[in-house]
Amino acid sequence: MAQVQDLKISLQSLTLQLSKMGHLKKEQVGEINQLGLNGKHHPVAAIASHNFKSAKEADVKLDEAYLMNWLALEAKLDYFTIDPLKIKASEVTPTMSFAFAKRHGLLPVGISKDTVTVATAEPFDRRWIADIEHINRRSVQLVVAKPSDIERYQVEFFTLAASVTGAHAQHQKHGSNLESLVELGTKGSSEANDEHIVNIVDWLFQYAFEQRASDIHIEPRREVAKVRFRIDGVLHPVYEFPATVANAVTSRIKTLGRMNIAEKRKPQDSRIKTRTPGGEEVELRLSTMPTAFGEKLVMRIFDPNVLLRNFSELGFSKEDHALWDTMTHQNAGIVLLTGPTGSGKTTTLYSTIKQLATEEVNVCTVEDPIEMVEPAFNQMQVNPTIDLSFSSGIRALMRQDPDIIMVGEIRDNETADMAVQAALTGHLVLSTLHTNDAPSAIARLLHIGVPHYLIKSALVGVMAQRLVRTLCPHCKQKEPCDTGLWQTLVQPWSAKAPEFTYHPVGCLECRNTGFMGRAGLYEVMPMSDTLAALIQADCDVGKLRRQAMKEGMRSLRLSGAQKVAAGVTTIKEVLRVSPVEL
Repeated sequence: MAQVQDLKISLQSLTLQLSKMGHLKKEQVGEINQLGLNGKHHPVAAIASHNFKSAKEADVKLDEAYLMNWLALEAKLDYFTIDPLKIKASEVTPTMSFAFAKRHGLLPVGISKDTVTVATAEPFDRRWIADIEHINRRSVQLVVAKPSDIERYQVEFFTLAASVTGAHAQHQKHGSNLESLVELGTKGSSEANDEHIVNIVDWLFQYAFEQRASDIHIEPRREVAKVRFRIDGVLHPVYEFPATVANAVTSRIKTLGRMNIAEKRKPQDSRIKTRTPGGEEVELRLSTMPTAFGEKLVMRIFDPNVLLRNFSELGFSKEDHALWDTMTHQNAGIVLLTGPTGSGKTTTLYSTIKQLATEEVNVCTVEDPIEMVEPAFNQMQVNPTIDLSFSSGIRALMRQDPDIIMVGEIRDNETADMAVQAALTGHLVLSTLHTNDAPSAIARLLHIGVPHYLIKSALVGVMAQRLVRTLCPHCKQKEPCDTGLWQTLVQPWSAKAPEFTYHPVGCLECRNTGFMGRAGLYEVMPMSDTLAALIQADCDVGKLRRQAMKEGMRSLRLSGAQKVAAGVTTIKEVLRVSPVEL
């Protein structure tokens, strides 16, 4: 490629150069020239749309990434992969106007005290640089990126920035706080219904679905509000809104969730049902909390495909699934699922009762709140304002001729007593507890006040679980096993170290994190006569655990070791989420 300063790339010169290098055959050049830009705005995108493979190197695909990498080398510039989660859009968009960015095919991707980093799809056209340097009083660092990415994120970043600016200006113009606006007019004049705010909220939801986020956090600070997404269990900063805009965004979301937007002094819970870009229905559970600088809002996103997943997709081994299946197919008794918040208990519970809910059985649930609405169950939500608690809910369900009862969580003695009574009177009860591991569930029930002889009679089994990030299949690399770290993982139990394990690398598919998705670690403890005999008023959890291990229970760490050996995750990841075993 001739390196001529201030020159835009043309389709003809690009195909000619690729032909000279042996990447394109004569008939391919003819096909490209005949179709021209093929509906694309950039020659590289036009060539990539043909999906040609290199005539010179059969394993090389002439896609945008390959062609722009080549052009970056020709222009002696760095190639840049745009990861929107790592770009502070609120800081970079003021460096140029949307019209200027569109005209020159640019996207600002970074800013520091002395430099503005700008991605371009025209590495040889640099006539615009002096203007940007003059406006920003900073030097320009040029990088090369895919034209399709630049085009897409131009619209996303600048449209969002325009909405934020417009909403901020609207608020300043009104010169009053949100409560006043709500009181003055409730028919749509509130800034919560302002067009700019509607655009921001729509972007926030769509962006979260696209990035596979499980939670959206809007956290108010003194001057700004931070937006963060939880992806694969880790929080990522996404955007910063002015405090006034964040207030209006929160109000808009509260309105959608039919919450009281004037009440900001106490926590509220609600839900929203919407659609993903693919047209699938998805539910968001809303929770607000008053903080020093305003209301903090967290939205939990429930994947509509969760209930369609089989147990192997959730991370169950054949042995664990067989044990869990046996426990949950009993006619009566109580089955407990334990683990901290965010360990995937809800997903496992819903997937289980979804499979149990056939036409022949009556499945009833009492939840706080209802996590996912599912037509196959009869779901009831706890409501403290009318004295509808877990215990009174179970009491009501007992008169509804149920076969299977799912109790969202056992929190107190009254709920535990009712759940045990339901289990002893011929119903299968599934519920959750917050404990570190499976044997500790016995101690927790005793602590709540359930007599040991009732636990012996009612308990079918306990399963503890955690979620680990799974390695990206596109970039994980094999390495010799770190035996010292392996021993830390499997102590005090002996398990042979594998010859190789895998470590995260990072690529475009996983946004350079090295991980993609999550899988469960499971510790399944079915009750046996021997274990039941150990359940006493002063139960020794260590003794219970040792006996369960003798009977075949695999601990969370051993379950994790199995996944490490299979190349699913890393030793460090398992150590991060699993409890220390004594």
